Amino acid sequence: MNTNTAIVGGIIAIVALVGLVFYFGQSGGPAENATSTPPVTNGDNGGTTPTPAPQAGAPRAVTNSNVAPSESTAVVNGTVNPNGAFTSYWYEYGVTTSFGNKTSNQNVGAGYADISAPDYITGLSKDTTYYFRLVAENQFGRVAGTQYAFRTTLNTPPPVGSAPLVKSVAANGISRTTANLNGEVTPNKAATQYWFEYGKTSDLGQTSGFTSVGDGTAKVLASAALANLDPLTTYYFRLNAQNQFGTVNGGILNFRTAGPAPVSPSAPSATTRPANDVARTTAVLRGTVDANSAETTYWFEYSTDSLLGSVLLKSTAQKSAGAGTNDLSVSADVTGLAPDTTYYFRLVAQNSLGTDRGDRETFKTRK
Repeated sequence: MNTNTAIVGGIIAIVALVGLVFYFGQSGGPAENATSTPPVTNGDNGGTTPTPAPQAGAPRAVTNSNVAPSESTAVVNGTVNPNGAFTSYWYEYGVTTSFGNKTSNQNVGAGYADISAPDYITGLSKDTTYYFRLVAENQFGRVAGTQYAFRTTLNTPPPVGSAPLVKSVAANGISRTTANLNGEVTPNKAATQYWFEYGKTSDLGQTSGFTSVGDGTAKVLASAALANLDPLTTYYFRLNAQNQFGTVNGGILNFRTAGPAPVSPSAPSATTRPANDVARTTAVLRGTVDANSAETTYWFEYSTDSLLGSVLLKSTAQKSAGAGTNDLSVSADVTGLAPDTTYYFRLVAQNSLGTDRGDRETFKTRK
């Protein structure tokens, strides 16, 4: 073989290979189940995952070219990055590239993470080509993803299911730096995932992890454990859920973290509360104990003697109040009381650093 011919042939092969790599690297190759039309804005960012910005800005929208059409509907998807500001998304669609129709707005919060943006287009005509694109908007601007096209079918029925039902529920397990967020999700016959948004203002801004809850019809409990929170701070949160039919947001609730722990352990604090469920011979004694960071026990003292003197004084069994730094609600059932009789009682808490007796309370048993 001529040396010059071999060199030219090699160069041609390398150029062809580079061209193929560039084509598939930029476009991802031919789209499945959809045909691509030229981008109408630069909001798609080439389909790459955006790097979270340190400051809020306009959102980012990436349209997914894969569509699940039926004879009268289409399931579409994409991703939206809110870029630090409350963001809504919708899909524009129509039989021409001018669109002319849009789905209802759906909300994906104010974080910096890429969030799936599914939607369900209905009322379409059979065997018809439609153009569509994902659009996202927040206070900093509006962007549109790449425009694609799909064709409805002749006799494929619409998918079964609907958007999930979502309810935010009060947080619990609240401490200085931790809390458990709660909620309820009903998948409504479509594979569903949920996540929580939370933050120090009602703009939220942070997100929990995504959790799948299946495609059933029963209500499912949702939860997320938060850590590294700031003490003495109000946090706002809501539960979100989505399936192929759309994204649904629960109401925004709030909670407040506890205060700082004592610098060093100290004697406990005992507070007596009014008795409950007073009957002829029984009652429930109540109070709160702050262990102040030292392992603490508590009990109730009670008597018909207003001075709670030692002669007639009775005590409930001692129980542990732990070694926490917050008020702990405690109670004890007392039995064998005399009917129609006035009793006096108080809560006592004790640890290695001291004993505290709460104020005296009183109740009268029934006749």
